[in-house]
Amino acid sequence: MAGEIPDLEALVRTGTGKGAARQARREGLVPGIVYGGGTDPLPINIPFNVLFKKLKDGRFLSTLYNMKVEGEDDVRVICRNVQRDVVKDLPRHVDFMRLKRTTKINLFIPVDVTGEDDCPGIRKGGLLTMIRPEVELIVTAGDIPESITISVEGLEVGDTITISDVDLPSGAKPTIDRDFVIANISAPSALASAASEEDDDAEDGDAPEADAGGDEGEET
Repeated sequence: MAGEIPDLEALVRTGTGKGAARQARREGLVPGIVYGGGTDPLPINIPFNVLFKKLKDGRFLSTLYNMKVEGEDDVRVICRNVQRDVVKDLPRHVDFMRLKRTTKINLFIPVDVTGEDDCPGIRKGGLLTMIRPEVELIVTAGDIPESITISVEGLEVGDTITISDVDLPSGAKPTIDRDFVIANISAPSALASAASEEDDDAEDGDAPEADAGGDEGEET
């Protein structure tokens, strides 16, 4: 489950529009906006190095932050969009949404795997295939899980793990209303190819043989 909510410090951005945004970038800042929560939008700047590091660390779009802005009350926020430079792929603008602890939001949560050492299918050469390395869940803002866990212990080649096999955190539920597959234990490519060839051979063997002399008896 989510631990202590990390702080994210930002500066009030004076002025709006493209001119103010360009000036912020020249000063090593990334312009942004904080919206929602029944309060007027707040233009902000975030130091480029701080934002870049958090983006590099991962899970920035699914992490709840305690935003601290001088002269403003601390507020819980989550990033909803990062605009990037189309050439350099560096952040140019960032959008945050204010949240209450009880707010429900949709987030993609990473999937962790356990039990690989005790999986007969993998020991026989089977491959663990992650169909969904992340699962979109509806979660409570104050209780965002770091990840969800699946176990492949005891699984054989051909077995699957679906969302119904997962013990989801309290208050979380999938956005998809069906029992979808998260991972499976697939056959090794060599075995799969051999099986395919056997099927082809079987099909060829079932084909009726032509009667080489069948037409000769009809000649007069």
